[in-house]
Amino acid sequence: MTLTSFGPANLIKRSPETHPLTWRLRDDAEPVWFDEYQAKNGYAAARKAFADMAQDDIVQTVKDAGLKGRGGAGFPTGVKWGLMPKDESINIRYLLCNADEMEPNTWKDRMLMEQLPHLLIEGMLISARALKTYRGYIFLRGEYTTAAKHLNRAVEEAKAAGLLGKNILGSGFDFELFVHTGAGRYICGEETALINSLEGRRANPRSKPPFPAAVGVWGKPTCVNNVETLCNVPAIIADGVDWYKSLAREGSEDMGTKLMGFSGKVKNPGLWELPFGVTARELFEDYAGGMRDGYTLKAWQPGGAGTGFLLPEHLDAQMYAGGIGKVGTRMGTGLAMAVDNTVNMVSLLRNMEQFFARESCGFCTPCRDGLPWSVKLLMALENGEGREGDIETLLGLVGFLGPGKTFCAHAPGAVEPLGSAIKYFRSEFEAGIAPTSAAVPPLAKPIVVGA
Repeated sequence: MTLTSFGPANLIKRSPETHPLTWRLRDDAEPVWFDEYQAKNGYAAARKAFADMAQDDIVQTVKDAGLKGRGGAGFPTGVKWGLMPKDESINIRYLLCNADEMEPNTWKDRMLMEQLPHLLIEGMLISARALKTYRGYIFLRGEYTTAAKHLNRAVEEAKAAGLLGKNILGSGFDFELFVHTGAGRYICGEETALINSLEGRRANPRSKPPFPAAVGVWGKPTCVNNVETLCNVPAIIADGVDWYKSLAREGSEDMGTKLMGFSGKVKNPGLWELPFGVTARELFEDYAGGMRDGYTLKAWQPGGAGTGFLLPEHLDAQMYAGGIGKVGTRMGTGLAMAVDNTVNMVSLLRNMEQFFARESCGFCTPCRDGLPWSVKLLMALENGEGREGDIETLLGLVGFLGPGKTFCAHAPGAVEPLGSAIKYFRSEFEAGIAPTSAAVPPLAKPIVVGA
């Protein structure tokens, strides 16, 4: 798989009018450095934001455009920006880019940082201006060594051009930007765990409230946004709200475009910038080319390992949060994975739950103890040593670890694929029960908070 696989030439004709994130990409996949980026209208949006727009107008424009977070949660970006304090006396504020892309089967942010580092820097510069933040950090997944090298070079180029540092564009506004590489923890995708890690603390999620907009990095107001989210900002500022909204397909409640992809045994695994509202079938058949010869599609996940499994008959769902929600799961990161007919679902889930159990921060009991318990049961079923009641116990764990039962969203995301796999492929789990096994008592029904 390559990070530059953008589909059949007759389907992909990237232009500024239709592909705001990817039209500047080079065909040879080399990074777009400062001179080339500027020649391709780079930093024009930043100059417009500094010269012609009040800071609050930038926030309102992003809010009106309907930009939502592209990291998986989908929270409205303008609304999050609006939570930052209005008090001008608070002169220490931080902008934090979440580049800790640890979600399995997801590599969209990596492509942007490796090939278009200045797009992210421009997005952060405009965002910093809007939020009155004087310092920014790109919290980068430690394994992304190429991205780190390219981002650091791009930061130095922007400094040399007077676009970072003191008195940017003669505005009197100062903004410093630093690339910070993490030590490698999935939980750092949660914004408060990321903040703790940046401060040199254990990467545990914090209790909320207070939210980062009030108490974030070193106790100061902080806004945390995903890489792809920030990369959308320049185009919105340059070309306006109405144009940005027009990019999405009819029926989509999400605006703009999205980096989407397909991995697995498909003919053309890759990554494409597509309008929200495109159907999963178009993504799978027209762009990914369908399954390789000799394989059939058994199931698919729409957006990373933490999203539920769907069946081939769900491919007509539109790729936006509400469209995928209608068929019973979440869009997540928008990079789908195809599961072929040779894959045993019990083995696949055991592998997934091992990952999630290992990546738990251990702060709360359901996640710390429940995920390893699910791994133990799945290993028994995988080896044909399961007992009567094991499947019911797994379903009980899905309930105990569901939304609202744990300190953060790690455990609910971990068990969502497990619950959906049992729902659609229960017979494969039943096949792992030993013929002479003794029954075990099922888990009690989970207590519903607030019931």
